[in-house]
Amino acid sequence: MSLRVLQYGATGQVSRELIRQAAGFGIDLTVLSRADADLADPERCARRVAEHRPDLVILAAAYTAVDLAETEAVLARRVNAEAPGAIARACAAAGAAMIHFSTDYVFDGRGGPYAPGDPTGPLNVYGETKLEGEGKVLDACPRALVIRTSWVVSAHGKNFVKTILRVAGEGGPLKVVDDQFGRPTAAADLAGFVFSVAGRLAQARAGDPVFGLHHFANAGETTWRGFAEGILELAMGAGAPAVEAISTSDRPAPAARPARGTLDTSATEAVFEVRPRPWRDAVADIVAELKVAA
Repeated sequence: MSLRVLQYGATGQVSRELIRQAAGFGIDLTVLSRADADLADPERCARRVAEHRPDLVILAAAYTAVDLAETEAVLARRVNAEAPGAIARACAAAGAAMIHFSTDYVFDGRGGPYAPGDPTGPLNVYGETKLEGEGKVLDACPRALVIRTSWVVSAHGKNFVKTILRVAGEGGPLKVVDDQFGRPTAAADLAGFVFSVAGRLAQARAGDPVFGLHHFANAGETTWRGFAEGILELAMGAGAPAVEAISTSDRPAPAARPARGTLDTSATEAVFEVRPRPWRDAVADIVAELKVAA
């Protein structure tokens, strides 16, 4: 019998990769769009769990407009904290395991790389609401896995890879922040990891180390500028344009960002016996997919 998975979110980068990969893992996937389950209505979302009775719930939707969250804090908190908590309570009642995605923005960036148990200290409303959501999920559902990730990119949706290639293609100036550090993550790799452990999660009992906080990101720390240079090198080779380094202060934004929110994935690697591949290898696949689609 295939694993019955209920997924919240249909259009995000990770959501789309989960949909694309489900059949290859033998997953019986039911996907709820915003029309089916709007996270702005937490209780309605929670009722979907009882209706579908899945083995595993994946919450792959969130409020991700980091700067806009500074002025939409109430909505961001409802979507990123209250809704995950309500869904987690429903999972506990239904006996379903749960996966919830979080972010490196729960850290202040002054002491990375960060292990899952390190002190948090979000610098913006988005990070605050995601941290609050983590706590609500873990408090409500003892069989929940919260996966923090960072700098997610793919061949679809809006993301850094596509933005850099577009600006370079238009011949525009490339000025990218060089004092923020992190680990890029391919949505495809994150989705593959999730489905590779889904069966184990559905069978594991509360207290198993597969539950709780874990980090997943592709291997290798870089800056946004280094990330941009890697993207351009993979896409254009020796003809890649130069990328000028700027500082965070040169490009002020409403929401502060952590200077070094780099995630340490060693605990996840040990528990799940996985080894994330280098981010350059993952981005090479994204660039190749974009070239085929062009």
